[in-house]
Amino acid sequence: MPDRATIRQTLIEILEADTGEKYADLADDANLREGLGLDSVDVVSIVSQVERRFHLRLSQQELEKLGTVADMLDLLESKFAAPPEASAA
Repeated sequence: MPDRATIRQTLIEILEADTGEKYADLADDANLREGLGLDSVDVVSIVSQVERRFHLRLSQQELEKLGTVADMLDLLESKFAAPPEASAA
């Protein structure tokens, strides 16, 4: 189970590869859309890559709650902490 720092580093790598920008200091309170300048296509692409990298699925309801970097990190941490059958839903 990856820890929060590992999840953050992976998220940074995905963001940098997807956007071509550098995110040396990715603040928890950074808004995914306004703060990082991501549009809905970027967010979908990043979520898809996160799902592939971590071998998990995020529901539409979970995705709708993602607003900040902290929201993404919290969601991923909860997915890793959940029993395997719950994280596959």
